[in-house]
Amino acid sequence: MNLRHLEHLLALADTGSFSRAADQQHLTQSALSRSIQTLEDDLGARLIDRTGKRNELTPLGQAVAVRARRMVFEAAELRRSAELLKQGDLGAIRIGLGSGPGAMLMTPFLIHMAQHHPGVQVSVSPGATELQLIQLRQRTLDALVIDVRRISPAADLAIENLTEMRAGFVCRSGHPLLQAGGPVSFDDMLRYPLASSPLSTEVAHMLVNLFGPQADPQQAVSLRCDDITCLIDAVKVSDAIYLGVIAAARVGIETGQLVELVTAPALTSGARFAFITLAGRTEAPSMGLFRQFVAERLHD
Repeated sequence: MNLRHLEHLLALADTGSFSRAADQQHLTQSALSRSIQTLEDDLGARLIDRTGKRNELTPLGQAVAVRARRMVFEAAELRRSAELLKQGDLGAIRIGLGSGPGAMLMTPFLIHMAQHHPGVQVSVSPGATELQLIQLRQRTLDALVIDVRRISPAADLAIENLTEMRAGFVCRSGHPLLQAGGPVSFDDMLRYPLASSPLSTEVAHMLVNLFGPQADPQQAVSLRCDDITCLIDAVKVSDAIYLGVIAAARVGIETGQLVELVTAPALTSGARFAFITLAGRTEAPSMGLFRQFVAERLHD
């Protein structure tokens, strides 16, 4: 069985006639008949009821035709994509961004592509890492940029470490904790809502080891969201304190809306971001544009 056999079956299903299907496929009628017979022999059952001049699909033939139509379509799309790439088409970009990379890269990357590569189709999906891994494995996403500590190594994943970025605590300017003018303790911060994206088990252990059991994110974090931009917006207009990558709050800090808190002890660990793809999968040429953009933008 091969795609040509399936194409011949579909031609017969569409025309209802061996002669018309043979003409459509540029075959002799006997060659088309042999092709259909080969397919029936492979499947071990009749696909066509030949009643006089009428040729109708059997129930099995109808089921085979439905699946064959999808297979033939996908094969045609593959050939088309290959031709487009050979002609210079860059292909589409379908990427998933973790909470930190999403806050720092998503809007600037969309602007960059609209301004400099308007012909490339771009799809950017922020969200939960667990869902993004499913989408990557289902091939609805081509690559992820996430904190590598949020995933477990697997044989089907290619993991390329990118950079480690400093993390810390950020509050609005004018926050009550700034009035003392010195370092603040974790207990001091617990008097206010703590806002963070979901944290890995490794990061949770690090916080507990540094600040004590009261720093366990499961109890300490009261505002939790995968969208860091939303968390930072909430911090700007409340007494909530942001815990996460400092670079995600860079604009607010530079404009004086936000201030990085000095803590005792100091938080020295950061986020370790990685580029995740399916092992062995060929990348579209357009992925090079995204890789370059990430290399230029994802840093403290």
